[in-house]
Amino acid sequence: MAPLRYEYTIIKKSPRSHLQRFGKTIQLYAPLYLSNECVDTCTYCGFSRENRIERKTLTPDEVLSEAQFLIHQNFQHILLVAGEHPKHVSPDYLEACLLKLKPFVSALSIEVAPFEAAVYRRLTQAGLDGVVMYQETYDPEIYAKMHKGGPKKDYQQRILAPEEVAKAGVRQLGMGILLGLADHQKDAAALIKHVRHIQKKYWQTEITISLPRLRPCASSFEIPHPVSDEEFIELIAMLRCELPEVGIVLSTRESPALRDQLIGLGITRMSAGSRLEPGGYQQPEKV
Repeated sequence: MAPLRYEYTIIKKSPRSHLQRFGKTIQLYAPLYLSNECVDTCTYCGFSRENRIERKTLTPDEVLSEAQFLIHQNFQHILLVAGEHPKHVSPDYLEACLLKLKPFVSALSIEVAPFEAAVYRRLTQAGLDGVVMYQETYDPEIYAKMHKGGPKKDYQQRILAPEEVAKAGVRQLGMGILLGLADHQKDAAALIKHVRHIQKKYWQTEITISLPRLRPCASSFEIPHPVSDEEFIELIAMLRCELPEVGIVLSTRESPALRDQLIGLGITRMSAGSRLEPGGYQQPEKV
């Protein structure tokens, strides 16, 4: 697919499109890291199997304790995040965590390894409201270079994974790309095409998109295609105009100043106060 061409005037159109569809409401959520165990070898990820880091998986009771900390901070939307490990982060484990948390929060989503539709149906019965499933990059050659081993190495399986979520009837599906891996214009064009395909085939599914930018991590990965603040702003504005009915999620990877600029362009959901390790919310903050 040919890369998208930006025009600066789209930044003027974006707020109007956003207000017509979403108004001025922005939902806040908090990510809660369950486990940093992972069987994949991804060159850009701090959880990658080959990285020498301390590994930990929270028990369901520890997950509840972490969630209670967030609830006391007035968070009612929680995203459960984990590395891809079939033993430590199994459907049984996720079901137990969801059942523990559901009585206390308004919405629960997961960002974990992909499953088949039958598993998502089961987790929905336990309280699951949403699934986040990024493609990372839509460039097959770059995808192969970045994913050296583990189930995530299968590009085609990853492409098809969001359909299993939609097929299961999960209320919300989060899709996205990891900015910095490949040409962001080409990846954005492919993301739009993918989202429209899901919308056409599974019109009942509510879709959000997210575009986290790569940051330094335990793998010492050098970012091959950095995306500037200006490019990032243009990208958010363009996506709001191209996908006016889709929610756009902004992560805590971005500075408060930049987030303030982006709110009016089309952001509908933001994470806040993130700790990126299992059990991190109740540990003293590292200086």
